[in-house]
Amino acid sequence: MIEWIFVGLAVALGGGTGSPDGAAVAQSAGDGGQPPAGFEAEDQTPAGKFTTAAEIRPIIEATRGNWVAVREYDGQDLLYLTHLLSWRCGMHQVSVGVNGGAMEVWDMPACQTETAAPNAFPDDAIIYKSFGLGEIESIAVEILYDDLGTAEGVFGRKEVLIP
Repeated sequence: MIEWIFVGLAVALGGGTGSPDGAAVAQSAGDGGQPPAGFEAEDQTPAGKFTTAAEIRPIIEATRGNWVAVREYDGQDLLYLTHLLSWRCGMHQVSVGVNGGAMEVWDMPACQTETAAPNAFPDDAIIYKSFGLGEIESIAVEILYDDLGTAEGVFGRKEVLIP
């Protein structure tokens, strides 16, 4: 049910077109129209389960401010990607860079297409990574959708810090 609310929100906001405030944005089909090495575009026929880029892109773009979160907990900074991982079916990969460092591919659980909830997290899913307290100043995110489209965002600590 909540998915339909997000879809309605995405449609009302223009489906992710334009450049939202507070984040650097880029979308393309890859460098010069060439697909990234090792990936192929997948069938984009909507299945109603939000497992394709065509189905999730409007939601991801409309909820850009929720892509990442930072929480100070137990003397550490915890970097969460829970929101993006919740929509991982429809993505090939998500890469994250902290404080201008190298982009690293985040380990995403496989899409559970044989279940009624393919985007559900398995018990062993890694939804956050730990850093030293106050260490995270900025987070860069690169999404590679399963249609080979991309999206990027850069977020400052204050924008995504959980109170």
